[in-house]
Amino acid sequence: MTDNQPQTIAGTFGATRPFIISGPCSAETENQMLTTAKLLAATGKVHALRAGIWKPRTRPGQFEGAGQEGLNWLAQAKNETGLPISTEVATAAHVEACLKAGVDILWIGARTTVNPFSVQEIADALKGVDIPVMVKNPVNPDIDLWIGALERVERAGIKRLAAIHRGFSSFEKGPFRNAPMWDLAIELKTRVPALELFCDPSHISGNRELIAMVAQKALDLDMSGLMIESHLNPDAAWSDAKQQVTPAALANIVDGLVVRTVTSADKKFKDTLGILREQIDHIDDEIMQKMANRMKISKQIGQYKKDNHVTILQVSRWEEIIQTRVALGKAMGLDEEFMKDLLRLIHHESIQVQTSVMNQSDVKV
Repeated sequence: MTDNQPQTIAGTFGATRPFIISGPCSAETENQMLTTAKLLAATGKVHALRAGIWKPRTRPGQFEGAGQEGLNWLAQAKNETGLPISTEVATAAHVEACLKAGVDILWIGARTTVNPFSVQEIADALKGVDIPVMVKNPVNPDIDLWIGALERVERAGIKRLAAIHRGFSSFEKGPFRNAPMWDLAIELKTRVPALELFCDPSHISGNRELIAMVAQKALDLDMSGLMIESHLNPDAAWSDAKQQVTPAALANIVDGLVVRTVTSADKKFKDTLGILREQIDHIDDEIMQKMANRMKISKQIGQYKKDNHVTILQVSRWEEIIQTRVALGKAMGLDEEFMKDLLRLIHHESIQVQTSVMNQSDVKV
């Protein structure tokens, strides 16, 4: 990202955190779009409307959006509710149609973000235009691809820029439609701290029962807003029925959210937090020292294996480490998956250290 900090999407409409964008997955009919929009506006919880106009579907024959006619319904919803409107664009033609229809916010979907050529086409169409643009994470967990898409849009002159975390595709079956992989969203906030980050709980969840939990997690991670799909009759929706909620349910979800601040002005809080952080810093220093000592021993082991013509990888030893350390960690109250991930990282570095020793030429005097 450039040194010039982008303006915020939320700041565009003067909304307080969290900024709520809601509406149906797809604009299906004029009545469905307008009725849903009016019900959402009546809740007083929504800051902008959304609806899919062009829907990228996995297989042909599925509902692919109403197209230009649906865009007209979305524009009419804006006129009748006074709320800004937003939709997804995947081509330059989409951008041009949205600008002509008076769409207020554009977003680039996950399937488009993954293709730099498509993102660049959209960026080129946006040159000279002052409009907020949001970029969803790519389908695959690639932080640089996500940032790259944001940079392409920014270099086109778009200053009001935001990212949307909507989860990542995974072969592993779990409770979510798309794995949250919160660590990648945290990394984006760390690498681009001035960038507004929103969450799409609907696409992460894939199930309306999980939306409130995911939304709260997003706010606890200091995200600026939420994009939640809402339909006047979710079970009858033409796309993504299971992850949509009624406008009334959307209002209940928003009312149930706890919005926490980044810090507190309370002196006692700051003093206590400072003490706890000092303790964390001290423990981290000890961990780093122990880790450095461990790698020194790994280096010695590598040299000993080399001298005795023994292979680096010892599968039985690795299995023993996993079994004993994970059991010990669980006994201490540590998460099993966390322990496995940590041990894999340590083991990988140990292998690298030993490989470096193996590859060193012996100096003969």
